[in-house]
Amino acid sequence: MNDVGELKRYIIAHARAQSIPPERLRELLGRIRNDDGDAPGSWVRAWVAEGDLEYRQGRLYDACRYYMLARFPYPDGPARQEAQRRCVEVFDRFRRDDTGIQRLDVAAGDGLVRCYATGLSRERRPPLLILMGGIVSIKEQWAYTLLNLRRTGLAAVVAELPGIGENTLPYTPDGHRMLTAIMDAVGDRADAARSYAIMPSFAGHLALRCAVDDRRIRGVVSAGAPVNRFFTDGAWQRGLPRVTVDTLAHLMGTEPARLHGELPAWALTAEHLTGLDIPVHYMAARRDEIIPRGDLRFLRDHVRRLHLVENDDVHGSPAHHVDARIWTARSIMRMRGAYTPQRAALSAAWFGRRAWRRLAGRTGAPDLPLRDAGPPPLRTPES
Repeated sequence: MNDVGELKRYIIAHARAQSIPPERLRELLGRIRNDDGDAPGSWVRAWVAEGDLEYRQGRLYDACRYYMLARFPYPDGPARQEAQRRCVEVFDRFRRDDTGIQRLDVAAGDGLVRCYATGLSRERRPPLLILMGGIVSIKEQWAYTLLNLRRTGLAAVVAELPGIGENTLPYTPDGHRMLTAIMDAVGDRADAARSYAIMPSFAGHLALRCAVDDRRIRGVVSAGAPVNRFFTDGAWQRGLPRVTVDTLAHLMGTEPARLHGELPAWALTAEHLTGLDIPVHYMAARRDEIIPRGDLRFLRDHVRRLHLVENDDVHGSPAHHVDARIWTARSIMRMRGAYTPQRAALSAAWFGRRAWRRLAGRTGAPDLPLRDAGPPPLRTPES
């Protein structure tokens, strides 16, 4: 059973990313009193009830948003497993309604990586964009990103970390090889030699490790990713939120008390990072309670083409989620050398928002409003 206070605190960034209205979020969290399976007042029951309401009104993806938050942080019993099942089932109905989102199953090692894809074409073989979230995120959260990507000239594949959602691979230090398997699997329908990764949090760690060995990855965009000190600093690990420790232990198949002895095997080394000759765009939170500042210093010291942005925020930068959307889209355009009116517009929006925060002295303030149409389009020229 999880600590309800921690769940409420750490769900905020994920709820904002899913465009849950703030007033509805406050009301919903106010109803939650325990984390006792599907009991009255429980975490899962509250979120699933909201999802069921959306489903009955025919808003399939809105229902998915609530189901995916119900299974947060991971399916630890029948109630969360059922929420996960509903999310995948309803999303499948949603994607079949002329979205262009396809199922893609990739064999990797002894497991199966179930993905969603868009833009794959044997005739065009466009550049490839791989997207993935962290240890509490599932692939269904990327729906509107995939819809926007249909207009960009890019192919895209969304996957999950090993052990998350429908990815049957175990979470091990060599889990990055699944990215190579994905690139291999779509090489006849995308130009995998021009692959880019949008992978925040623990997926960013996976992308950086893969890029060391697989030079087809031409750039990595990440935020709040652990690198080295997170995995090696025992004192820092002792102060991690319980939800982070429990989720990692669950993924690694160990006990929380033994986690500190196993994490060092995941650490990226100076040799790993100095061998990278690709752009790495990284967004950090100055008050991050999960990723230590030492990891930023490690990146600065060893990544040659690092583009670092810092927010006065906590992990996940919940007060900067719109900024992050704009920055992510602009970063991919910069990596690809795409000089378009769309990139100019995103640059203007990005610098305008940053200037507003500095002049107002509100670097940690809530985001300026932006119409909820999913992430900004990553519109780039065909190439």
